[in-house]
Order: sequence, then C-alpha cells, then structure tokens
Amino acid sequence: MHLNPTSDSLENSSGAKVHPACLSDDDLLNDCQMRTQRGSGPGGQHRNKTDTAVCFTHLPTGILGEATEARQQLENRDNALKRLRIELALFVREEPSVTTSSLWKTRCDGGKLKINPVHRDFGAILSEALDVVSAYPDDWKRACERLAISSSQLIKLLKLEPRAVQMVNQMRRNHNQRPFH
Repeated sequence: MHLNPTSDSLENSSGAKVHPACLSDDDLLNDCQMRTQRGSGPGGQHRNKTDTAVCFTHLPTGILGEATEARQQLENRDNALKRLRIELALFVREEPSVTTSSLWKTRCDGGKLKINPVHRDFGAILSEALDVVSAYPDDWKRACERLAISSSQLIKLLKLEPRAVQMVNQMRRNHNQRPFH
C-alpha cells in the first residue's frame, strides 16, 4: 500500500512537502486522533483500572500507531507516536527533495549512517531513505549516491525495519532485480 498524503501536507521553507513522519510531535499530533483504553494482560491493578493503552490515528491517511505494553499512559503515548512514525515511513511516499534533509546530514557522518530503531528520528530517516529508493526503483546505485551513503549502509538501515526490506525487495523484483537477503 503506497499512500500519498492529502494536499494539506505541510511544506518546508523551500516549498517541498514534508513527509508526515518528519513532522514535529505537535504538528503530527494535530493531524491525529488519540484514543485511550484499558490495557490487557499482566500489569496488576494499575493497568486494569486505568486507560493506559494509546492508539493514534493519522487522519489524512488512516494509518495507526498504538502501544499497550507499558503501565504508564505517557510511556505508551511515546511508543505509539514512534510506531506511528514508522508506519507512516513505510506506507506514505513523497517525492524526495533535491538534497538530503538537515536531519539526514546530522545522522550521516562520512558516509556512515548513525541511527537506532528506537530513536525518535528513526521514522523520519527511514521515510527519507524509502522515498529516495522509490524515486529510483531500478537504480540502486543512484539512490545510494543521492543519499550519500554506501549500498551496505542503506541495506543496514532497511534491515532495522524488516518490513522495509520486504518492500524494497518487492520493488526490486518488480524491476527484475535480485532481492537483498
């Protein structure tokens, strides 16, 4: 599923659309509906008597991010927002800007990409990489050059989210290229 955000997408100072996974928390939350409910499973009295589970629905796309595992609603809220960013990165494609973002540049040091999948910026970094790969589906080398990283660095990034590898492999198969393992 490749969705494009509505025409209400925010734009940066150069007029390019900003991927929803790259929005500030406040801007992203403005586009979301939050639902809370009681978490199920272990966790004792606190979990069973309070609405600790959190689910965000990104209204322009209908994509969900949810978390139920923590006993604290605030912790579940943070986890749900991170998961929503990853879902948006996977399923929303934007035309990549002419240059890499300032966030990408701060995470890319000498061609080596430094990002942890639990970090808040992971969804934004993943979305930028997937947007570029989608723009050059039959030219992996050009996508890597465009991102200013090596092929192995790009594959390492994608492997941090197994569904991203599956998507890219399907894209490669569609263009008669060998999938990555």
